[in-house]
Amino acid sequence: MNAPRDSIPETGTETYLFASSNGSHITWLTDALGRLGSVVALGPDAKSIDERIALLSPAAIFIDFSFDHSAEAAQLQQRLKRDWPMLPVLAAGSSTEPAAMLAALRAGVDDFIDTAASPLEAVSTLRALLERRGNLQGGTRGCTLALLGARAGLGVSTLATSMAMVLNDQLGQAPVRPPGRSARHGVALLDLGLPARDGLLYLDTESSFSFVDGVRNLRRLDQTLLHTALAHHASGIAVLPLPVSLTQIREISHADSVALIKRLSDFFDFQIADLGGFSTIDFVAQTVREAQHGWVVCDQSIGGIVSTASMLKELRTRGVETERLSLVVNKFDSHVGLSAKDIAERLELPLRHILPARGTQLLAAASRGEMLIRTARNDPYSQAVSGLARSLRHEYMSASGEPPAKDPRWVTLMSQITGFWKSSSQG
Repeated sequence: MNAPRDSIPETGTETYLFASSNGSHITWLTDALGRLGSVVALGPDAKSIDERIALLSPAAIFIDFSFDHSAEAAQLQQRLKRDWPMLPVLAAGSSTEPAAMLAALRAGVDDFIDTAASPLEAVSTLRALLERRGNLQGGTRGCTLALLGARAGLGVSTLATSMAMVLNDQLGQAPVRPPGRSARHGVALLDLGLPARDGLLYLDTESSFSFVDGVRNLRRLDQTLLHTALAHHASGIAVLPLPVSLTQIREISHADSVALIKRLSDFFDFQIADLGGFSTIDFVAQTVREAQHGWVVCDQSIGGIVSTASMLKELRTRGVETERLSLVVNKFDSHVGLSAKDIAERLELPLRHILPARGTQLLAAASRGEMLIRTARNDPYSQAVSGLARSLRHEYMSASGEPPAKDPRWVTLMSQITGFWKSSSQG
């Protein structure tokens, strides 16, 4: 995956797509952005743009709004806005063509690059846009929580399923939707832990559409497909499980898998990724890097602590900053001599929360095909999960609840274009 979008690396490793057939404009932009990365040119109709986006993960897309292609450019911008809403889109054109600039304005691009100006202005404009998008990223993309468990039996799937249900309930009780979230709603449970498809089992839900199917249909992913293909619990939670045949996992790459998780965050307020017992550490590492939050679930058993320490070591060798992770001690029994603080110190993780040992109550509810957090809301386990969900939601909302401010340079440019066009029309 590429570097975070809130800054452009000086090493020139980023990729930018440019939908244009104008050779001089392609050369100009390639030269202007040469120190920042490479420019990949596409035809103005850009039939292959979805494939290129999925393959190259560009930092931004430029669309040539030269007068001869402004209609095609506007259509492309609308499609990108619909299918890839998180991707920054800039128009490129000359200030000597006010009609083309107005077309870009009306199409709703994020900013405008004047090919008649200095290349340094293009770099400055791009940097400013990516910085703005980086600062607002929390408000424009849903929150992904990765729940990690070093092996099966630590209770990660039960926690993931319970968290998804509680978050969904809390979102439904919210009196006002936060600004900028009209395109997203609800909670998705990524049922990726082992044993496979336990989340579906706990929710008493069936699914013929798997995570592998989602990766294969990444380019087609939209609200309609998500509504019709994904399994939905009666509460409204969307569930995306592992395939019935786990051998299918080998048919998809880790990069494409993480791209799907990132793409899904455009459609849901929260994604809970159950990675408990997941054996492919490379996939876990990439998912943790993309997730806004990563919680490591461990119990008081020596086997659980040793396995968790080994998992954390493997993540560190893959460049994961485990300081970003926090610890949830599950199945906690105060009569056991090992405290939650001791476990956190041994694993070198900040202690996030403690979930009480309620195995009998959880098992009894499961045997009835029910979830404890629904049937016994005052149970200590239910109360603890509700507190976790509430804190996560408050953190996310406080970080992203402010409406985006309009960039004054873009407002000024739009005013200039509109004024120029009006004066030309009146003349």
